[in-house]
Amino acid sequence: MSLLDMIGPVMIGPSSSHTAGACRLGLVAHHLLGEAPRRALIGLHASFAKTGRGHGTHLALVAGLLGFAPDDPRLPRAFEEAQAADLRVEFKDMDLGDVHPNTALIELHGDTQHVTVQGSSTGGGAIQVTQVQGLGVNFSGAAPTVLLRYTDAVGMIARIATTIAADGVNIAALTCTRETRGGQALLAIELDAPLSAEALAFLNRWPDTNWVRLLPKLMEG
Repeated sequence: MSLLDMIGPVMIGPSSSHTAGACRLGLVAHHLLGEAPRRALIGLHASFAKTGRGHGTHLALVAGLLGFAPDDPRLPRAFEEAQAADLRVEFKDMDLGDVHPNTALIELHGDTQHVTVQGSSTGGGAIQVTQVQGLGVNFSGAAPTVLLRYTDAVGMIARIATTIAADGVNIAALTCTRETRGGQALLAIELDAPLSAEALAFLNRWPDTNWVRLLPKLMEG
């Protein structure tokens, strides 16, 4: 049993699942968007939809979209902070199928970019992200994670892994999903340390790559 299991996460709000975890799901979308958020549609599934408002889920998700951590004192004022930041948010109850009851689907738009993220708050402030840009992934935010959307081609994963190794960073885990053979693919790689700006820029310059993001470590794991 870990210290987190005994005393819970450092957070503001009544529920680690509905508040700390929800905030981290919003943070994933915030970092993957890569610019100031302007409009968000948040689909709430099952328990999130039924009891989320009373547990602070709505506030926490919006706080995360703004870049606030679960222990940020601004979290209880997230709606006011969103209005001040010109971020419009709409919530909708959704049936997302056979997924964890504490699941949200976030569609986040900036001035030039947009991102979709689906993930679950699994307890104790932990999360599991299961979908980004409509493609399946599997990461927890407990490690720096680089995500790449690219055109599926022979040798792409090997090239990416070689670049990461050349940067002196070890791969902890990865998931890769593609729409069709030769179509769009999404690679999510959990790392032992963040990639350098030079390595990220190198990956971004590849002709077959159209989207690269580095997600910072969001919690202990």
